[in-house]
Amino acid sequence: MTFDLDELRAAVKAYGAVTRIVVAATQGSVPREVGASMLVWADGHSGTIGGGKLEWDAVQAAQKTDTYDDWVRVFPLGPALGQCCGGTVTLLAEVFNFDRVQSINDAYFNRRITGAAEAPLGLKRTIAASRNSGQPLEPVLDGGWFLEPISKPTSPMWIYGAGHVGRAIVQVLAPFPDITITWVDIAADKFPDHIPSTVTPLIAANPAEVVKYAPPNAGHLILTYSHTLDLELCHQILGREFASAGLIGSKTKWARFRSRLRQLGHSDAQISRITCPIGQPELGKHPQAIAVSVAAALLSVAGKKESIKDRVG
Repeated sequence: MTFDLDELRAAVKAYGAVTRIVVAATQGSVPREVGASMLVWADGHSGTIGGGKLEWDAVQAAQKTDTYDDWVRVFPLGPALGQCCGGTVTLLAEVFNFDRVQSINDAYFNRRITGAAEAPLGLKRTIAASRNSGQPLEPVLDGGWFLEPISKPTSPMWIYGAGHVGRAIVQVLAPFPDITITWVDIAADKFPDHIPSTVTPLIAANPAEVVKYAPPNAGHLILTYSHTLDLELCHQILGREFASAGLIGSKTKWARFRSRLRQLGHSDAQISRITCPIGQPELGKHPQAIAVSVAAALLSVAGKKESIKDRVG
Protein backbone atom coordinates (compact mmCIF):
# COMPACT_ATOMS: atom_id res chain seq x y z
CA MET A 1 0.00 0.00 0.00
CA THR A 2 1.15 3.54 -0.74
CA PHE A 3 0.23 7.08 0.24
CA ASP A 4 -2.05 8.54 -2.46
CA LEU A 5 -0.92 12.16 -2.39
CA ASP A 6 -2.99 13.19 -5.42
CA GLU A 7 -6.17 11.88 -3.82
CA LEU A 8 -5.38 13.73 -0.58
CA ARG A 9 -4.66 16.99 -2.41
CA ALA A 10 -7.98 16.73 -4.26
CA ALA A 11 -9.87 16.08 -1.02
CA VAL A 12 -8.24 19.02 0.77
CA LYS A 13 -9.06 21.26 -2.17
CA ALA A 14 -12.69 20.12 -2.07
CA TYR A 15 -13.34 19.94 1.69
CA GLY A 16 -10.68 22.01 3.47
CA ALA A 17 -9.30 20.17 6.51
CA VAL A 18 -9.33 16.40 5.89
CA THR A 19 -8.40 13.65 8.32
CA ARG A 20 -6.51 10.70 6.86
CA ILE A 21 -6.82 7.50 8.89
CA VAL A 22 -4.26 4.83 8.12
CA VAL A 23 -3.53 1.35 9.48
CA ALA A 24 -0.08 1.93 10.99
CA ALA A 25 0.49 -1.50 12.58
CA THR A 26 -1.28 -4.82 13.05
CA GLN A 27 -1.07 -7.96 15.15
CA GLY A 28 -2.91 -11.20 14.52
CA SER A 29 -5.96 -11.52 12.28
CA VAL A 30 -7.16 -8.13 10.97
CA PRO A 31 -9.39 -6.97 8.08
CA ARG A 32 -6.85 -4.73 6.28
CA GLU A 33 -3.09 -4.50 5.95
CA VAL A 34 -0.63 -1.81 7.08
CA GLY A 35 -0.98 1.21 4.82
CA ALA A 36 -4.71 0.79 4.13
CA SER A 37 -6.30 4.21 4.58
CA MET A 38 -9.39 6.36 4.30
CA LEU A 39 -10.15 10.08 4.19
CA VAL A 40 -12.69 11.73 6.48
CA TRP A 41 -14.16 15.22 6.35
CA ALA A 42 -16.98 17.01 8.18
CA ASP A 43 -19.89 15.31 6.44
CA GLY A 44 -18.41 12.42 4.52
CA HIS A 45 -15.59 9.98 3.92
CA SER A 46 -13.99 7.80 1.24
CA GLY A 47 -11.88 4.67 1.21
CA THR A 48 -11.95 1.91 3.81
CA ILE A 49 -9.80 0.52 6.61
CA GLY A 50 -11.85 -2.66 6.88
CA GLY A 51 -15.41 -1.65 7.69
CA GLY A 52 -17.38 -2.71 10.76
CA LYS A 53 -17.27 -1.11 14.19
CA LEU A 54 -13.55 -0.33 13.84
CA GLU A 55 -14.16 1.92 10.86
CA TRP A 56 -17.33 3.41 12.37
CA ASP A 57 -15.56 4.39 15.59
CA ALA A 58 -12.59 5.83 13.69
CA VAL A 59 -14.81 7.95 11.44
CA GLN A 60 -16.83 9.21 14.41
CA ALA A 61 -13.65 10.14 16.28
CA ALA A 62 -12.36 12.05 13.25
CA GLN A 63 -15.61 13.92 12.62
CA LYS A 64 -16.47 14.80 16.22
CA THR A 65 -13.17 16.38 17.22
CA ASP A 66 -13.24 20.15 17.69
CA THR A 67 -9.49 20.59 17.75
CA TYR A 68 -8.61 18.57 14.62
CA ASP A 69 -5.60 17.06 16.36
CA ASP A 70 -3.68 14.02 15.16
CA TRP A 71 -4.10 10.86 17.20
CA VAL A 72 -2.87 7.27 17.48
CA ARG A 73 -5.09 4.58 18.96
CA VAL A 74 -4.85 0.82 19.38
CA PHE A 75 -8.06 -1.13 18.70
CA PRO A 76 -8.38 -4.76 19.88
CA LEU A 77 -10.73 -6.49 17.43
CA GLY A 78 -12.64 -8.48 20.00
CA PRO A 79 -16.02 -8.35 21.75
CA ALA A 80 -15.67 -4.65 22.61
CA LEU A 81 -15.85 -3.77 18.92
CA GLY A 82 -18.17 -6.60 17.97
CA GLN A 83 -15.56 -7.99 15.56
CA CYS A 84 -14.29 -11.53 15.75
CA CYS A 85 -10.98 -11.12 13.92
CA GLY A 86 -9.13 -11.40 17.21
CA GLY A 87 -6.18 -9.24 16.24
CA THR A 88 -5.13 -5.69 17.06
CA VAL A 89 -5.01 -2.64 14.80
CA THR A 90 -3.08 0.57 15.42
CA LEU A 91 -4.68 3.50 13.64
CA LEU A 92 -3.00 6.81 12.94
CA ALA A 93 -5.22 9.82 12.20
CA GLU A 94 -3.61 12.95 10.76
CA VAL A 95 -5.34 16.19 9.83
CA PHE A 96 -4.22 17.79 6.58
CA ASN A 97 -4.80 21.30 5.30
CA PHE A 98 -3.33 22.94 2.22
CA ASP A 99 -0.02 23.91 3.85
CA ARG A 100 0.60 20.49 5.36
CA VAL A 101 -0.14 18.69 2.10
CA GLN A 102 2.30 20.97 0.26
CA SER A 103 5.06 20.02 2.70
CA ILE A 104 5.02 16.35 1.62
CA ASN A 105 7.62 15.36 -0.98
CA ASP A 106 6.82 13.12 -3.93
CA ALA A 107 8.83 10.03 -2.96
CA TYR A 108 7.95 9.10 0.63
CA PHE A 109 6.37 10.50 3.79
CA ASN A 110 8.34 9.82 6.97
CA ARG A 111 7.14 11.52 10.13
CA ARG A 112 7.38 11.34 13.90
CA ILE A 113 4.30 9.95 15.62
CA THR A 114 5.31 9.23 19.21
CA GLY A 115 9.03 8.55 19.11
CA ALA A 116 12.27 10.47 19.46
CA ALA A 117 12.89 13.74 17.66
CA GLU A 118 15.22 12.07 15.15
CA ALA A 119 14.13 9.27 12.82
CA PRO A 120 15.48 5.79 13.76
CA LEU A 121 18.65 4.73 12.00
CA GLY A 122 16.87 1.69 10.56
CA LEU A 123 14.37 3.86 8.70
CA LYS A 124 17.13 6.10 7.36
CA ARG A 125 18.94 3.04 6.04
CA THR A 126 15.73 1.71 4.48
CA ILE A 127 15.17 4.99 2.63
CA ALA A 128 18.81 5.15 1.48
CA ALA A 129 18.72 1.54 0.27
CA SER A 130 15.56 2.25 -1.71
CA ARG A 131 17.18 5.24 -3.39
CA ASN A 132 20.27 3.24 -4.31
CA SER A 133 18.56 0.07 -5.51
CA GLY A 134 15.24 1.33 -6.80
CA GLN A 135 13.41 -1.20 -4.65
CA PRO A 136 9.95 0.02 -3.55
CA LEU A 137 9.42 1.10 0.03
CA GLU A 138 6.80 -0.53 2.25
CA PRO A 139 4.79 1.29 4.95
CA VAL A 140 6.26 0.62 8.38
CA LEU A 141 5.96 1.93 11.96
CA ASP A 142 9.41 1.94 13.59
CA GLY A 143 10.49 3.60 16.81
CA GLY A 144 7.48 5.91 16.86
CA TRP A 145 8.05 7.05 13.26
CA PHE A 146 5.78 6.05 10.38
CA LEU A 147 7.15 5.71 6.86
CA GLU A 148 4.93 5.48 3.78
CA PRO A 149 5.90 5.50 0.11
CA ILE A 150 4.08 8.06 -2.03
CA SER A 151 2.09 6.43 -4.79
CA LYS A 152 2.69 7.30 -8.40
CA PRO A 153 -0.33 8.00 -10.61
CA THR A 154 -2.06 4.70 -11.31
CA SER A 155 -5.18 3.30 -12.88
CA PRO A 156 -7.29 1.70 -10.15
CA MET A 157 -9.16 -1.42 -11.22
CA TRP A 158 -11.87 -3.03 -9.11
CA ILE A 159 -12.54 -6.66 -9.99
CA TYR A 160 -15.64 -8.38 -8.63
CA GLY A 161 -15.44 -12.17 -8.51
CA ALA A 162 -12.58 -14.57 -7.80
CA GLY A 163 -13.67 -17.37 -10.10
CA HIS A 164 -11.71 -18.73 -13.04
CA VAL A 165 -11.99 -15.59 -15.18
CA GLY A 166 -11.31 -13.25 -12.24
CA ARG A 167 -8.20 -15.21 -11.32
CA ALA A 168 -6.95 -15.21 -14.89
CA ILE A 169 -7.45 -11.46 -15.29
CA VAL A 170 -5.75 -10.68 -11.97
CA GLN A 171 -2.81 -12.90 -12.93
CA VAL A 172 -2.37 -11.01 -16.20
CA LEU A 173 -2.86 -7.48 -14.83
CA ALA A 174 -1.03 -7.76 -11.49
CA PRO A 175 2.52 -7.32 -12.87
CA PHE A 176 1.73 -3.94 -14.44
CA PRO A 177 2.86 -1.21 -11.99
CA ASP A 178 0.45 1.40 -13.37
CA ILE A 179 -2.61 -0.70 -12.50
CA THR A 180 -3.70 -1.10 -8.88
CA ILE A 181 -6.20 -3.89 -8.30
CA THR A 182 -8.84 -4.22 -5.60
CA TRP A 183 -10.27 -7.74 -5.79
CA VAL A 184 -13.71 -8.23 -4.26
CA ASP A 185 -15.55 -11.42 -3.31
CA ILE A 186 -17.87 -12.67 -0.58
CA ALA A 187 -15.48 -14.83 1.49
CA ALA A 188 -11.79 -15.49 2.04
CA ASP A 189 -12.02 -19.04 0.67
CA LYS A 190 -13.11 -17.68 -2.72
CA PHE A 191 -9.61 -16.32 -3.31
CA PRO A 192 -6.58 -18.39 -4.31
CA ASP A 193 -3.97 -19.26 -1.70
CA HIS A 194 -1.48 -16.88 -3.30
CA ILE A 195 -2.50 -13.32 -4.14
CA PRO A 196 0.07 -10.98 -5.71
CA SER A 197 1.40 -8.40 -3.27
CA THR A 198 0.21 -5.61 -5.57
CA VAL A 199 -3.41 -6.80 -5.31
CA THR A 200 -5.70 -5.83 -2.42
CA PRO A 201 -8.32 -8.49 -1.61
CA LEU A 202 -11.56 -7.11 -0.17
CA ILE A 203 -14.10 -9.42 1.45
CA ALA A 204 -17.69 -8.18 1.39
CA ALA A 205 -20.87 -10.12 2.13
CA ASN A 206 -22.53 -7.97 -0.53
CA PRO A 207 -19.92 -6.74 -3.03
CA ALA A 208 -22.36 -4.15 -4.41
CA GLU A 209 -22.14 -2.29 -1.10
CA VAL A 210 -18.42 -1.55 -1.51
CA VAL A 211 -18.71 0.07 -4.94
CA LYS A 212 -19.06 3.43 -3.15
CA TYR A 213 -15.50 3.06 -1.83
CA ALA A 214 -13.96 2.93 -5.30
CA PRO A 215 -12.31 6.18 -6.45
CA PRO A 216 -14.02 8.10 -9.27
CA ASN A 217 -11.24 7.20 -11.71
CA ALA A 218 -11.57 3.45 -11.12
CA GLY A 219 -12.37 0.89 -13.77
CA HIS A 220 -14.70 -1.98 -12.83
CA LEU A 221 -14.83 -5.57 -14.08
CA ILE A 222 -17.90 -7.58 -13.04
CA LEU A 223 -17.25 -11.33 -13.07
CA THR A 224 -19.36 -12.82 -10.28
CA TYR A 225 -21.24 -16.11 -9.97
CA SER A 226 -24.65 -14.41 -9.79
CA HIS A 227 -26.66 -12.54 -12.44
CA THR A 228 -28.59 -10.84 -9.64
CA LEU A 229 -25.38 -9.56 -8.09
CA ASP A 230 -24.01 -8.58 -11.50
CA LEU A 231 -27.09 -6.45 -12.14
CA GLU A 232 -26.86 -4.77 -8.74
CA LEU A 233 -23.17 -4.03 -9.32
CA CYS A 234 -24.01 -2.43 -12.68
CA HIS A 235 -26.72 -0.37 -10.99
CA GLN A 236 -24.40 0.86 -8.24
CA ILE A 237 -21.55 1.66 -10.63
CA LEU A 238 -23.85 3.65 -12.95
CA GLY A 239 -24.98 5.69 -9.94
CA ARG A 240 -21.52 7.21 -9.41
CA GLU A 241 -18.44 8.41 -11.26
CA PHE A 242 -16.27 5.73 -12.88
CA ALA A 243 -13.66 5.46 -15.60
CA SER A 244 -14.82 2.27 -17.28
CA ALA A 245 -16.89 -0.84 -16.63
CA GLY A 246 -17.02 -4.30 -18.15
CA LEU A 247 -19.46 -7.14 -17.56
CA ILE A 248 -18.89 -10.78 -18.42
CA GLY A 249 -21.78 -12.39 -20.26
CA SER A 250 -23.53 -13.02 -23.53
CA LYS A 251 -25.37 -10.60 -25.80
CA THR A 252 -28.62 -12.11 -24.54
CA LYS A 253 -27.67 -11.41 -20.91
CA TRP A 254 -26.71 -7.85 -21.79
CA ALA A 255 -30.03 -7.25 -23.58
CA ARG A 256 -31.88 -8.28 -20.42
CA PHE A 257 -29.61 -6.12 -18.29
CA ARG A 258 -30.08 -3.07 -20.50
CA SER A 259 -33.85 -3.37 -20.09
CA ARG A 260 -33.62 -3.76 -16.31
CA LEU A 261 -31.15 -0.88 -15.97
CA ARG A 262 -33.52 1.39 -17.93
CA GLN A 263 -36.27 0.42 -15.49
CA LEU A 264 -33.93 1.38 -12.64
CA GLY A 265 -33.67 4.90 -14.09
CA HIS A 266 -30.44 4.83 -16.09
CA SER A 267 -30.31 6.44 -19.52
CA ASP A 268 -29.14 4.63 -22.64
CA ALA A 269 -26.09 6.88 -22.73
CA GLN A 270 -25.13 5.83 -19.20
CA ILE A 271 -25.80 2.15 -19.83
CA SER A 272 -23.71 2.16 -22.99
CA ARG A 273 -20.64 2.99 -20.89
CA ILE A 274 -20.66 -0.63 -19.70
CA THR A 275 -18.95 -3.04 -22.10
CA CYS A 276 -20.63 -6.44 -22.44
CA PRO A 277 -19.52 -8.98 -23.46
CA ILE A 278 -15.92 -8.31 -22.42
CA GLY A 279 -12.96 -9.66 -24.32
CA GLN A 280 -12.71 -10.61 -27.96
CA PRO A 281 -15.11 -13.43 -28.92
CA GLU A 282 -12.83 -14.57 -31.74
CA LEU A 283 -10.18 -15.53 -29.15
CA GLY A 284 -12.57 -17.93 -27.45
CA LYS A 285 -14.12 -18.27 -23.98
CA HIS A 286 -11.17 -19.80 -22.14
CA PRO A 287 -10.47 -17.71 -18.97
CA GLN A 288 -6.91 -16.96 -20.08
CA ALA A 289 -8.12 -15.89 -23.53
CA ILE A 290 -10.62 -13.51 -21.95
CA ALA A 291 -7.92 -12.23 -19.59
CA VAL A 292 -5.45 -11.52 -22.38
CA SER A 293 -8.02 -9.68 -24.50
CA VAL A 294 -9.34 -7.63 -21.57
CA ALA A 295 -5.80 -6.70 -20.53
CA ALA A 296 -4.94 -5.72 -24.10
CA ALA A 297 -8.00 -3.44 -24.27
CA LEU A 298 -7.16 -1.78 -20.95
CA LEU A 299 -3.52 -1.24 -21.85
CA SER A 300 -4.51 0.12 -25.24
CA VAL A 301 -6.73 2.75 -23.61
CA ALA A 302 -3.98 3.62 -21.10
CA GLY A 303 -1.49 3.99 -23.95
CA LYS A 304 -3.76 6.35 -25.84
CA LYS A 305 -4.21 8.51 -22.73
CA GLU A 306 -0.44 8.67 -22.23
CA SER A 307 0.06 9.60 -25.87
CA ILE A 308 -2.46 12.43 -25.58
CA LYS A 309 -0.78 13.62 -22.37
CA ASP A 310 2.59 13.72 -24.12
CA ARG A 311 1.20 15.78 -26.99
CA VAL A 312 -0.51 18.38 -24.82
CA GLY A 313 2.12 18.41 -22.07
